[in-house]
Amino acid sequence: MSLLLSRLSRLCLGKPVFVRRSCSSLLAISNGFSSSLLQTPPCFVVRANPCGEGLGKLLILKDTEDWLTHLEKKVPMELVDADELGTVGSCNGWVATLKDDAVLRLQDDLNPSASHTHPKHIPLPPLVTLPHCQTQIVTNVSMSSSSPEDEDCVVAVKFLGPQLSFCRPAQSQPEWTNVKIEDPCFFSSRVMFSKKDDKFRIPGSGGNLIGSWDLNKPKNKPKFQRLQYRNLPILTKVKREVLDLCSTSEHLVESRTTGETFLVKWFRKTSKRLALMKTKALMVFKIDEEGNAVYTQDIGDLVIYISRSEPFCVPASSFPDLLPNRVQLVDVDENGTICLHDSSVASHNIRFGAPYFIPPQNIDQV
Repeated sequence: MSLLLSRLSRLCLGKPVFVRRSCSSLLAISNGFSSSLLQTPPCFVVRANPCGEGLGKLLILKDTEDWLTHLEKKVPMELVDADELGTVGSCNGWVATLKDDAVLRLQDDLNPSASHTHPKHIPLPPLVTLPHCQTQIVTNVSMSSSSPEDEDCVVAVKFLGPQLSFCRPAQSQPEWTNVKIEDPCFFSSRVMFSKKDDKFRIPGSGGNLIGSWDLNKPKNKPKFQRLQYRNLPILTKVKREVLDLCSTSEHLVESRTTGETFLVKWFRKTSKRLALMKTKALMVFKIDEEGNAVYTQDIGDLVIYISRSEPFCVPASSFPDLLPNRVQLVDVDENGTICLHDSSVASHNIRFGAPYFIPPQNIDQV
């Protein structure tokens, strides 16, 4: 599959970009979003073009188009600096920043649908570090609703190591509820919110265990689900040897439209020519209530988006030109597409300062 990835690498070098993306179309440049849709399509920030005073105008890529979109929205350049990440996580179009004052801030600067002139910055209470834990390195951020301004929204922050912290930002006097996770298989994993179960969930390293924390009683003992893998793919000896050398990460994603839960295993290996990670394979498993994790190459009409943001699914039929049965990937050093029906991988190594997919946003927020 020929990707827009080549064009992105050329773009980063400042060269003209006219490269085919997935199946058709040439690149062009457009401005803004189509008002004919009720929601904006999934997208991510490619970069910001400097415009003075430490600000830059956003340049985004929508998954429904084969061209880059220049926006008039100005954002602090530090939020999209590829050399030194100015953010520590993202969820539902909000990015999280954490500076030396130990205050986590939720910001909508990078959300193309948010206000151009009045960005929202929501400071949370100073972080509290539990004994034998750390709160400087954040694994990721998750939220129970689309906005931290919602009255019942709970923000979950997973730190590298045993600490998991929860906060309700909209309360008059918000405070942190901190949990120390005992099982080390969760120390480097990412948290996600399950709307179906009304719980925050974390897949353990290796993908054998999933822990769940109650939204309203997070200090209660978590519940664990042990997975049994079914219908595993038959791999050649060469393929097995390659995957054995890979770094593997596990990502839980829930489809809000179908109610299905998927576990995505992402296999990456350091490139021989560059000190960058390259995707070698990706596997998707559908998880049922009994803990069966069934390998599948068919997720129907869905598209899965995996990045440093909380993963999400979108029905391809919701947007014109969105191709189904795919997984889209973005990380700090890579962007790619996996076609599940044949497990083909197409990716390029490109540096991104804000490696976050932004889920569909309501047009009336523009």
